[in-house]
Amino acid sequence: MEVKKHRRLTLKERVQIETLLNENRSKAYIAKQLGRARSTISREINKLVDNPNDKYDADLSHWCAKDDYLNKRNLDKISTHKPLKHFVYKGLLSQWTPEQISGRIKELYPNDPIMSISHEAIYKHIYTRPQASLNRKLIKLLVRKKTRRRPPKKRRGTGSKIINQISIDNRPKHIDDRIEIGHWEGDLIIGKNHKSAIGTIVERKARYTIIIKLDSKKADEVAKMFSHKLNQLNNIFKKSMTYDNGIEMARHEKITQNTGMKIFFAHPYSSWERGTNENTNGLIRRYLPKGTDFNQIDEKLLMNIQEKLNNRPRKIIGYKTPKEIMDSELKNVA
Repeated sequence: MEVKKHRRLTLKERVQIETLLNENRSKAYIAKQLGRARSTISREINKLVDNPNDKYDADLSHWCAKDDYLNKRNLDKISTHKPLKHFVYKGLLSQWTPEQISGRIKELYPNDPIMSISHEAIYKHIYTRPQASLNRKLIKLLVRKKTRRRPPKKRRGTGSKIINQISIDNRPKHIDDRIEIGHWEGDLIIGKNHKSAIGTIVERKARYTIIIKLDSKKADEVAKMFSHKLNQLNNIFKKSMTYDNGIEMARHEKITQNTGMKIFFAHPYSSWERGTNENTNGLIRRYLPKGTDFNQIDEKLLMNIQEKLNNRPRKIIGYKTPKEIMDSELKNVA
């Protein structure tokens, strides 16, 4: 087959590349099928794919190339520097926020002025021409997919009387400082028609998340599964947990007996006292939106979501990942 020369890849060809990559075809095979030089295919794929976990996106790659061609003047920093542009776009494809992208690139390239961008500059790049085809594609990659940026709404919790509660008022004050590892916040996320639920536990310092598959919302089941998951941790990570007033925590003393962890309870209608957990539940809802029947969700999917959350850079911890913080704490006591 004659190799095509001096002609830009078309959207149709990029779709073929995406399809063949999904079939685990080699770059040489793809080049032969498209009648292109192997180097052309390699450059095209490598723009957005650096490791096996990256996914080539035909639409985004095409609009990126088209935008480069049509807008050679008055380019912003992202459009001017291709390595920076590819890092930003790959971050968006990985469902990272502009703040996470900005923070992570500074962490990885601290002394490179080119590889540095503020989250506001990323938003400006995305929203400069919101009706343009490329920008519409980028907006869809944002978490909220909104044409305007709006402040998040606050959520309110519900309360319920539980025997032998220990109030958050009696929680040691040093826990507020998030200096010591091993203090957690817990909650349930309720599924469709209030007939299913999953448990969530988040470490206050590292923001490390544990998602727990539950067969029911009953207190005995919650105590059993929370204890099981927590006991898989090293003892340095098992100090305390702060929970809301949900009746599912009626067997909190059993969790303390099983794990050695003290359980503290937030005030009714005071979800901000467990702000880390509330925020994390919001992140999980991006993958499992309201109306999800958790009885139909297997544990493997929950573990995949947990892994994604624990390997995302977080602004609040200096754009490190929760897993990096946990590993570092464990290494310090080894």
